[in-house]
Amino acid sequence: MASFSHKSVLLKETVDSLNIKSGGIYLDCTAGGGGHSAEVLSRLDDTGRLIAMDQDPDAIDNLMKHFDKDHRVIICQSNFSKTGDIFKELNISSIDGAMLDLGVSSHQLDTAERGFSYRKEAPLDMRMSKSGTTAAELVNTLPPAELARILVAYGDEKYASAIVKAIVKERTKSPIETTTQLAEIVKSAYPAKARRDGHPARQTFQALRIAVNHEMESLSEGLDAVFELLKPGGRLVVITFHSLEDRTVKLRMKKWTEGCTCPRDFPICVCGKSPMAKILTKKPIRPSARECEENSRSRSARLHVCEKTKIINIKQIS
Repeated sequence: MASFSHKSVLLKETVDSLNIKSGGIYLDCTAGGGGHSAEVLSRLDDTGRLIAMDQDPDAIDNLMKHFDKDHRVIICQSNFSKTGDIFKELNISSIDGAMLDLGVSSHQLDTAERGFSYRKEAPLDMRMSKSGTTAAELVNTLPPAELARILVAYGDEKYASAIVKAIVKERTKSPIETTTQLAEIVKSAYPAKARRDGHPARQTFQALRIAVNHEMESLSEGLDAVFELLKPGGRLVVITFHSLEDRTVKLRMKKWTEGCTCPRDFPICVCGKSPMAKILTKKPIRPSARECEENSRSRSARLHVCEKTKIINIKQIS
């Protein structure tokens, strides 16, 4: 395994937003390189606890290397959408805060053999958990209409039709098996003028990665699962990197803040609903100019924070 390296985005802003209690229990849903986890631990006393979770086996190896001897840390290999099940097994009923750093890690992008980068020759994989269906399987087996839907829905790719047509033409000759092979196919389908706006394959690779890892489904399930575990006053901090996940997070947090839904002409409330959270970031926190200069991958990051106001059953808003 390549050495796990990852530069944590919005490090201080994220951990400051958690409003750490020295003896509290905190969850890092996507612990990865361990940067945010280490900063949380620096603010906990001997009674505090941190659950460091990640679905990537490489990340788990890295977390074990750094935190295995720290009695305050519990390391779990799982997608954060399974948080509820994991916490039942751990016999932990509530937490004081949680953070979610979404998207692909620097390690995953920089490790060519993981197949996330369109710039490096590698098997067309993209699986964060190293299990399940690969990007190559999707590209070579999905019906054209479904491939196009993925490119539009998850990549906002306006040339999806042309790209899919080129993919289908190539896969009838021989399977599409590598990252650079797919990148060249996408490039060939792009109008020459459009190639000036960054690499043509960027949105296609993003869309396939999201589909392979069921990222939007996991995000929706995970937000609910994590929020349900928060104590009143507990905070959820989420870093997003593209518009689709950013919109999902904002809408979910907004829904948690909704109160009475009775018609305005009702003399009294009969629905019994009251806000379950308050949003602490009217506008998302963005990286400083200095951080963007030092870490170009931070430029699209947006940090959202909400605080739970009362104990609820998430099924009330399903």
